[in-house]
Amino acid sequence: MSRRSKDEDFDTRIDVLRTRIKDSDDLNVQDAVFDKRTLMDLYSLASKGVIDALGGSICTGKEANIFRALVGSRELALKIYRISTSNFNVMQDYLHGDPRFGSVKGTKRAIVAAWTRKEYRNLMRAEEVGVRVPHPITMKENILVMDLIGKGDNVAPPLKDVGLGSAEAEQIYQKIVEYISLLYNQAGLVHADLSEFNILYDDGEPVIIDMGQSVTLDHPMAKKFLERDISNIVHYFQKKYSIGSSEEIYARIQKDGAEKAKKESSRSK
Repeated sequence: MSRRSKDEDFDTRIDVLRTRIKDSDDLNVQDAVFDKRTLMDLYSLASKGVIDALGGSICTGKEANIFRALVGSRELALKIYRISTSNFNVMQDYLHGDPRFGSVKGTKRAIVAAWTRKEYRNLMRAEEVGVRVPHPITMKENILVMDLIGKGDNVAPPLKDVGLGSAEAEQIYQKIVEYISLLYNQAGLVHADLSEFNILYDDGEPVIIDMGQSVTLDHPMAKKFLERDISNIVHYFQKKYSIGSSEEIYARIQKDGAEKAKKESSRSK
């Protein structure tokens, strides 16, 4: 097969995966998201049975676009980091302070791929300790494949867009406090960008998302990031529901940390 025929065959096959352009926002970001390398990686995921079809856009973030996808009847979310418009300087600051990724250097694509891999690993660590996050399935270069939170057209909204009754607000707040402590004490992570924008509300439960920037506790900025996360959560719940305090969250983290240390000490005897 000639080079031209191979290119035409590739283009024909990849068209099957292309999302239908549903609105002007999709039109504006199409070229930034679907460069040829990303399309090749999408086709690779499809050929391995990870995805069967790519659907419409769910949302557009500062660094990435999220699309629907299907494998069989299972609904997935594909988070595709944009190579051309991502903030590489910020990404490098979070990567270089993380001992797992501190040596990452090179091209923009290499940095974005490391960031995607970092988010995948952080989601896995969070899920392993009981924090509800989108279940991570796999990643390839700048593409992260996860379970979709919500069903059908009812994608789970961010917490900022939800109105809660007083009892449910208290329940959601306490669950988020529990998750902050689990991340810190069990997963050894700080989310580093936790707010009502990065928590989904799914059928009465909070779901933590966007963990690409999350750092290990030995990151030089981990303490500052934890303080910011706690401040964001308290500010939101105080302003909207008149509940919550920083002291309460720190007390929970310290209590859970002490219980963990006690259990580890008793097992070592």
